Amino acid sequence: MPARLDAIDWAILRELQADGSITNVELARRVGLSAPPCLRRVRALEEAGIIRGYRALLEPKALGYEVVCFAMVQLAAQGQAELAAFAAEMRGWPMVRECWTLSGETDFLLKCVAPNLGAFQQLVGHLTGLPNVRTVRTALALEQIKDEPIAPLDHGPPEA
Repeated sequence: MPARLDAIDWAILRELQADGSITNVELARRVGLSAPPCLRRVRALEEAGIIRGYRALLEPKALGYEVVCFAMVQLAAQGQAELAAFAAEMRGWPMVRECWTLSGETDFLLKCVAPNLGAFQQLVGHLTGLPNVRTVRTALALEQIKDEPIAPLDHGPPEA
């Protein structure tokens, strides 16, 4: 069950999701509070696990990562131990930026970055060579059309 949040909590979340580097004073001004109660609410949202953290959004191409790709991985065996072993392996691969378990034919969806096509090919070679990997299908990203935070907060709480 989602946490009970009031309109001010939702406003705080919207503002922080749009700009995590906003100062508490500016955040408080935007949501109609003074700074101390605003900070208390932010801390409460953090402690409740609703706000997981803050990070800067970097431009991969400016840092030399020209290739963004997705890999759909199917394992030969899908027991808990095999799934956990693959997940643990992916946590150690720097070019794998996101790793999701899925239902259906694909067991894992990976979002990866690489400096060039050669590095991308090496990544795929390493993936296909892992124990228990049955198939790897890949797709190179051509253009990012939309990049929004994962929680749509534009209109308040989600409908039940």
